[in-house]
Amino acid sequence: MRIGALSWNLFHGRDRPPDPALFTWRSRLLRTAERNATHVQVNRDLYARFARLIADAEWDVALLQECPPRWCEPLARDSAAKAHRVLTSRNSFAPLRSLLARLNPDLIASNEGGANLTLVRLGRIAERRELVLRPGPRPERRTMAYTMIALGDDLELAVANLHASAGPANRALAEQEVLLAAQRATAWAGPRPLILGGDLNLRPRDSDVYETLAGRFGLVGPTSQGSLDHLLCRGLEAETAPRAWPVERRELDADGRTIRLSDHTPVDVRFILA
Repeated sequence: MRIGALSWNLFHGRDRPPDPALFTWRSRLLRTAERNATHVQVNRDLYARFARLIADAEWDVALLQECPPRWCEPLARDSAAKAHRVLTSRNSFAPLRSLLARLNPDLIASNEGGANLTLVRLGRIAERRELVLRPGPRPERRTMAYTMIALGDDLELAVANLHASAGPANRALAEQEVLLAAQRATAWAGPRPLILGGDLNLRPRDSDVYETLAGRFGLVGPTSQGSLDHLLCRGLEAETAPRAWPVERRELDADGRTIRLSDHTPVDVRFILA
């Protein structure tokens, strides 16, 4: 059985052009679109753009981070997938936050609240668990979504989706969170094959945590030395090397200029499950 997996940090459903000069207070306060010769920075709800890109991509399991909670159910529906959502940080007064995010996404930004969302297109979800990796609020709350997928013929696949603490100053915290996630996910999965991934916020060139993950837990396959986003596996064979999408694949036309979705690019890989 071949299983396609994708991981993407959605940046709370916002765009991120390569030119920082396009991020202006005029745009943030007045929702004015800012343009240069190639790109446009828009301050509006981009659900339809993100949903189309995710739905049209080839995957069986998608691990999404920084997903607006209000997007979770529609994304599952529009992707013809089952869903497992766990909330992360800043989710108090959710209706008010959601309203403000619809009106002005850039002004509220990450204060809309977030979720880790796992979408499943194959089999059925047999079990959902949530692990709090860091309770928050400072550093902010971090969680892991653990999903057991029943594939039929007594085959099961475990998927762990997380977003670790960000920034060089929090590298030690991120390492602790990733190791805790690996310890708990491998224990819950037992002998079953496991995918552990997401925005781990740790580049292999800067951290030896990936050697520990391989040696202690059998989790292998980081994307690249400079990547923050990974789809590690245990008990699976990678048919293709983990691949970050070309940046152009998450860019969309907007009246002759380009909207670039998110500040992360998706990563995908195809596994073989014996």
